[in-house]
Amino acid sequence: MGKHLLTLILLCSFVSCKKKIEKEMKEDLHTNHLIHETSPYLLQHAHNPVDWHPWNEETLALAKKENKLMLISIGYAACHWCHVMEHESFEDSAVAEVMNKYFINIKVDREERPDVDQIYMNAVQLLTGRGGWPLNAIALPDGRPVWGGTYFPKENWVQTIEQVAKLYEDDPDKLKEYAENLTEGIIQSSLVTLNENPADFTLTEINKGLEKWYPYLDIEKGGSKGAPKFPMPVNLEFLLRFGFQTKNDSILSYVHTSLDQMANGGIYDQVGGGFSRYSVDNRWHIPHFEKMLYDNAQLVSLYANAYRVEPKEQYKNVVFETLQFVERELYHDSGAFYSSLDADSLNEAGELEEGAFYVWKKEELQSVLGDDFDLFADFFNVNLNGKWENDTYHLIKTKTIEEFAKANGLNKEVLVQKINIWKEILYQTREEKSRPRLDDKTLTSWNALMLKGYVDAYTAFGEKHFLEMALKNARFLVTNQLKEDGSLYRNYKNGQSSIEAYLEDYATLSAAFISLYQATLDENWLRTAKQLTDYCFDQFYDENSKMFYFTSQKSKDLITRKVEIEDNVIPSSNSITANNLFLLGHYFYNKFYLETASAMLNNVKEQGLGYMGASANWFLLYTNYLGEFYEIAVVGKDALSKIREINQSFFPNKLLVGSTKNSDLPLLEGKYNADHTTIFVCIDGACQLPEQDTKKALQQVSTKFIQK
Repeated sequence: MGKHLLTLILLCSFVSCKKKIEKEMKEDLHTNHLIHETSPYLLQHAHNPVDWHPWNEETLALAKKENKLMLISIGYAACHWCHVMEHESFEDSAVAEVMNKYFINIKVDREERPDVDQIYMNAVQLLTGRGGWPLNAIALPDGRPVWGGTYFPKENWVQTIEQVAKLYEDDPDKLKEYAENLTEGIIQSSLVTLNENPADFTLTEINKGLEKWYPYLDIEKGGSKGAPKFPMPVNLEFLLRFGFQTKNDSILSYVHTSLDQMANGGIYDQVGGGFSRYSVDNRWHIPHFEKMLYDNAQLVSLYANAYRVEPKEQYKNVVFETLQFVERELYHDSGAFYSSLDADSLNEAGELEEGAFYVWKKEELQSVLGDDFDLFADFFNVNLNGKWENDTYHLIKTKTIEEFAKANGLNKEVLVQKINIWKEILYQTREEKSRPRLDDKTLTSWNALMLKGYVDAYTAFGEKHFLEMALKNARFLVTNQLKEDGSLYRNYKNGQSSIEAYLEDYATLSAAFISLYQATLDENWLRTAKQLTDYCFDQFYDENSKMFYFTSQKSKDLITRKVEIEDNVIPSSNSITANNLFLLGHYFYNKFYLETASAMLNNVKEQGLGYMGASANWFLLYTNYLGEFYEIAVVGKDALSKIREINQSFFPNKLLVGSTKNSDLPLLEGKYNADHTTIFVCIDGACQLPEQDTKKALQQVSTKFIQK
């Protein structure tokens, strides 16, 4: 009997495996050139019937050899509309037949190759006046674009690409003329000329720029007016600093409104922590559900800094919960952080659906929360206010804990306990759902932003674990992404580092290491930041404009080298570099660094003042010139504890330098005393009377701007 049972089990197992293999063979009937890539986004397309190629020298050579147009499709793993277009068009054999017939088809992960994305995004914006992903462009065999757009329904897609292909067959000279004009537009749009007028940065000037920006700000709901609503951390960082230093209550009120509305909204995961990409409505309710590392990294920094200005309990909770989310879902034990979670996940019908993992049915909530449902529903708006589509609800808060407790006759501590229990119940319930897909590649710049986020959280709250996480990530990046020649890799996946890094990677990592130095006083981090910056001068710097190219001199496969100056969701690589140069210039008494930072800011000033919403990181640098900028030097055995005391206060117009022993850093020379710890408050190396008491030392610091 046992023998027959074993045979039956084995037979069933064989049949089951056979059916599984047949199903996989059917699903994977096609395999294209993306199968050997490491990018999760590219691998998602590796079994499309479209004959996709990766962007590399071999593919570009093939286009020239066969004299075929290149169809370049750019997206990223967490992109909802990228998935929609793949399902509608790229998985369709008839569509693939057209694409394969006329084009060398190239798939690009914009997160791995932002240099490629910049070029063709610029082309599409020049052609259509807008951009987005998926980004689709058609280029001549030499890479010059002739046409582009974003998402297309299947019928429109086929019709459009056939028209372009036919034009290339019938009148190639016409397309070449398009390409020449469009390429010239791309080149011109990235040119920055040296401003030879004296650098003059005034409070009057910046106030005029703010007057132009004010009409775009949503004073009632936070963020920018209208929809969609993006968090834009760097904009709020600038306004937080400017409002604080000018004691402008209306600006500070706007910042705190934005932070409160985002934390209460559906863009923030009320169950598991962390922020989604943006909200599609004007009240932060329904997000585009992908969660990106770079958003969460910068928002951690923002809320941590805002807490030091106004210590709201909600700001602290947001930081702690967001970092718990990051460690739980975007972290590897090696110290690396992953890139993102997808917007889509499988619904109950087994179909990919945006937000399926995060939204709730009313009956589902009633079942798991029992008698607490009514109170929960009132607090998290399981009502018309919180309703979405298909009879689902996305949790959103409209009252503070204090307001809700008072309105319902509850003790605040009891309510907080209940909320924590509710969150845990829903978190465990949600874990039984199909999870969003993970993009598990590691990008240097995004990790650097997260590293700085941990440092800022440590600075604000003194939580030792945050510093330990920052140090672990920093060591990972140095070990795996920093090469012996001083250059960086951009990407890390499956134990392998790849892709030459961009200015964004060098700039963000230098900024993170400067912050890490200020928290630890380990000079290795500061000197590594300087080495990375010096490498940028060797490989990225344009002496004529005093700006830096996005790609290094090693880059050979693009039609032009771009100079990135507009701050976006991530600040521009040039604005981060300029801020770094300002700080490093002070640390090392390097006049060339300081002059370059000033020249860079002077180059973009007029454009930035026209719309500060795209230049906020530049204006964080600008504010350093509006009053005194302090170098606070702390030397002695208790230097670190004194640094932590200083960081309890928000002094944005300063850098910290210190040591527990003798140091040859210019700002520390001759200041060490083995008998006691001393604080020196200096301006351009000229120091006021030293103090041993932190409060007395900080009385020498003023955050006021100089009116001029």
